[in-house]
Amino acid sequence: MRRSKDYLAAAVALVTLAGALPEAAQSADLAAARTKAQALCENCHGFNGVATLMGAANLSGQQKEYLREQLRAFRTGRRQNDQMNVIAKTLSDADIENLSEWYASFKVTVEMPG
Repeated sequence: MRRSKDYLAAAVALVTLAGALPEAAQSADLAAARTKAQALCENCHGFNGVATLMGAANLSGQQKEYLREQLRAFRTGRRQNDQMNVIAKTLSDADIENLSEWYASFKVTVEMPG
């Protein structure tokens, strides 16, 4: 009986914490991300996040947190890449949140070789 009360208290705490998260963290604007991805990302990283340019990273299926931190690092110059530094400087915090969610939302499957 005590254990189920503990689980209930933990669940209530999680719901309360989720309500305290910034709005951007709760839901990204995927329509805005789609538009931004088509304009800025598609030529190198592909619209679906599968790179079309040699040396460009595949973005689909990456963790949202990883993508967000890398875009911020490019924006500030902590991570260096001639093209990405220029592009990332144009991104707002909301753009970064949206694009991170967009590419993280793609489902990736893996097949073992032959």
